[in-house]
Amino acid sequence: MIKAHSMSNHSYRDSVAVFKLLTRDSGFFPNRYSFVFAFGACGNGLCVREGEQVFLHAVKVGLDCNVFVVNALIGMFGKWGDVEDARKVGCFMEALDLFHKMLQSEVKPNEYTMGNWIHVYIRRGEIKMNDRLLASLIDMYAKCGEIESASSVFCEHKVKRKVWPWNAMIGGFAMHGKPEEAINGKSYFELMGSDYGINPEIEHYGCMVDLLSRSGLLKDAEEMILSMPMAPDVAIWGALLNACRIYKDMERRYRIGRIIKEIDPNHIGCNVLLGNIYSTSERWNEARMLREKNEINSDRKKIPGFSSIELNGIFHQFLVGDRSHPKSKEIYSFLDEMISKLKIAGYVPELGEVLLDFDDEEDKETALSVHSEKLAIAFGLMNTAPGTPICIVKNLRVCADCHHATKFISKVYDRVIIVRDRMRYHHFKNGVCSCKDYW
Repeated sequence: MIKAHSMSNHSYRDSVAVFKLLTRDSGFFPNRYSFVFAFGACGNGLCVREGEQVFLHAVKVGLDCNVFVVNALIGMFGKWGDVEDARKVGCFMEALDLFHKMLQSEVKPNEYTMGNWIHVYIRRGEIKMNDRLLASLIDMYAKCGEIESASSVFCEHKVKRKVWPWNAMIGGFAMHGKPEEAINGKSYFELMGSDYGINPEIEHYGCMVDLLSRSGLLKDAEEMILSMPMAPDVAIWGALLNACRIYKDMERRYRIGRIIKEIDPNHIGCNVLLGNIYSTSERWNEARMLREKNEINSDRKKIPGFSSIELNGIFHQFLVGDRSHPKSKEIYSFLDEMISKLKIAGYVPELGEVLLDFDDEEDKETALSVHSEKLAIAFGLMNTAPGTPICIVKNLRVCADCHHATKFISKVYDRVIIVRDRMRYHHFKNGVCSCKDYW
């Protein structure tokens, strides 16, 4: 349907509309062909805003580096007459070609090496460093675990920087979530106004609250919210509420939950988080009431959680407790064996993640064991050679038990496991996750 509309002179926008339906309501992920035809429609129909949205979605699902998708992207920019952006994408393809040559020479770069190589390429190519590119470099180094390199790049270009690099640097400190780095982030936050005359906006306060929350400095985070010159929104209180859940600060999280309900009693996201908190505390009646309230107030169809894995160009999708796969019997047999090995290695299921009222703990364990992430990972382990990285895409936030279990799986089976959930990329290796257990 996307292809058919993209090739019609009068229905380019219909092609984009079908693409949006695929990504939003169908529960399926677009593949490279979906993006190729969507970019073609946006180019032919001069649909600039829609084209930018399609590109961002390609980045989100990890297909922005696919050669077919990139070629279609260049074509779209060309049809818009945007030669500069088309040229930039072309430079990226040149960099990608060098990357392929590196692989052919059997050099295996890690995330930091690759990011640093791109940085060197920018310098040698004398590519003009603007605020957004600077922010992207800072963000890249921070996400690779190199917060010192991120800080070095930030300081190197201190004369040019405006709002975006500040956001990236403070956000980088927040991502690493260490108390000493939180102090550095706070210093940078204060420097914005005192030395550079940039008045922090609500987004900067949001970064700082997230930074302090990740570091476990919940009292400091709450004090910062209360000292804000503007009214804090639900998102800022929600960041602290999530930290209270992770650090198990019961008293504070119930107090913040009440504040959020006063600001926006119908906020679906925070009500879901608060409902989960009630469930983990076995306050089943309150959890049930919140779920019912969400169903009444939400005009959107609830999309079930699912996990997908691609093998040999074919996407395999799993729902919780899914038995529709042709190899379902083998998958569940392997899953039982996998869970047994994890328990021997020290894995203990996070029973608090079961959000339904089961009387028997064994029933709770069974409910956790058939989550879609575990089914997808089990299928990947069954069908790939030892040592092969496994990549999973989850449409919702990965639960604490699946996160906990995946750390053990990466260690027991000696695999790198990459999980892309709605929050971030999780890189599991040797029993450790790149998110440092905060997501």
